[in-house]
Amino acid sequence: MAKSTYYFELTKVDLVDKRNTELKDEIQKIFTEHKGWYGVRRVYQELLNRGFVVNHKLVQRLMHSMGLAGKRPKGKYHSYKGKVGKVAENIVNRDFSTTAPLQKWTTDVSQSNFSWGKCYLSPILDKHLKNMA
Repeated sequence: MAKSTYYFELTKVDLVDKRNTELKDEIQKIFTEHKGWYGVRRVYQELLNRGFVVNHKLVQRLMHSMGLAGKRPKGKYHSYKGKVGKVAENIVNRDFSTTAPLQKWTTDVSQSNFSWGKCYLSPILDKHLKNMA
């Protein structure tokens, strides 16, 4: 390769990149407006809504070169693991009648997710008080 060709290629302005600067700015604006949740498909649709005529592959290529990727939602939590641990005997046999308080209690554990973490609630019901009502 000639020395002049080498230095010409080094100083050559990338016309394609220059053409896409307005599009890159708009993609960055859309991405930040939606807090990074929008991926290629949504950014592409938003560009069409704003009057840009582009190909989705160009949007994908530009977002990849800019290092932009939409956030993915967390996977669903599946707590069922089959039979784990011991199952208590069914000594109540669905007979919740009582003659005095504090004979039969029922409870259930509920989990609530908050921004600061998880919270567990376990209310206890005395079945004698329910039968008196």
